[in-house]
Amino acid sequence: MGIYHATQLFPREKIYGVTSQLRRACCSVPANIVEGWVRDGEKDYLHFLYILRASLSETQYFIHLSRRLGYLSGLDAERLIGQTRQTFACLRGLIKAAERETGKFDKMAVPSSRGQ
Repeated sequence: MGIYHATQLFPREKIYGVTSQLRRACCSVPANIVEGWVRDGEKDYLHFLYILRASLSETQYFIHLSRRLGYLSGLDAERLIGQTRQTFACLRGLIKAAERETGKFDKMAVPSSRGQ
């Protein structure tokens, strides 16, 4: 189940609130990969990977919020959180590789215990 499919079931009156925020956060993840990739150099790419990481964290927050508000079932929320965790794992690899290329190491690169 993807974000767009899951949010189709959200209350219509929430289309400009939680629904929109969750969809935007989710869509900005691949968009930041693409935008960073077409920029000049690894430092720009790395910058967009850091932005992507924030968008992915925001996506997780809105999934949790949607669950607490009763818009998502526990099973659906866990499935979506599992997808974000897989994405975080891939992202860590991308960030590490870009940091090696630039010689820059992110002070936030130490694994966090906050659900990622």
